[in-house]
Parts: sequence; C-alpha cells; structure tokens
Amino acid sequence: MTVQARIQKLVEDNRVLLMMKGTPDYPQCGFSMRAVSILRSLGVPFQAVDVLADPEIRQGVKEFSNWPTIPQLFIDKEFVGGSDIMMEMYESGELEKLLEKK
Repeated sequence: MTVQARIQKLVEDNRVLLMMKGTPDYPQCGFSMRAVSILRSLGVPFQAVDVLADPEIRQGVKEFSNWPTIPQLFIDKEFVGGSDIMMEMYESGELEKLLEKK
C-alpha cells in the first residue's frame, strides 16, 4: 500500500483525525499541543497519528493535503487546516458547528 493510500484510509476510517507531532498525551511541539487542547476542550473523540513515528506519513500528509506544516486536522474526510486555522475556527465557533453536523 502506498503512503498516499495509507493516509487516505486513515482519513476515511476516522471522522476526526489529527496528524500531529507526538501523541495527545505527549505532544512534541506547541502547535500540536494547541490542536489537541482545542479538540479536547470541545469534548470530541478523535484519532491522532504521530508523524514523528513514521517519516513516510510525515512527508506524505503534506503532499496529501497540499499543506506544508503539521499538525493537520481532517473532519469528515476533508482537510480543515493546521493549528492556526483550528484556533480561528474555534474562537469563532465555526469548528464546534462543523463537529456538530453529525
């Protein structure tokens, strides 16, 4: 299975997927920590993938989403954005509305 196919399967199999550095309990960068904090404050279950544990995923997700930085959030099979976009959407209430759709 190609790295793009692996990423596609992760996106399809998880309603809320966070590609991050580290794990939710042990984020390895401030941006990943902020992304986890946002999702936890909304009480939403999410799957996290530690891109530091798999260099192919780390590079492949940047190509998959056409986004150069990590973390990356996917909701309902769609790329949402990185931690700055997550913060803007969280502060405006848009992220919560997006997560409530289903």
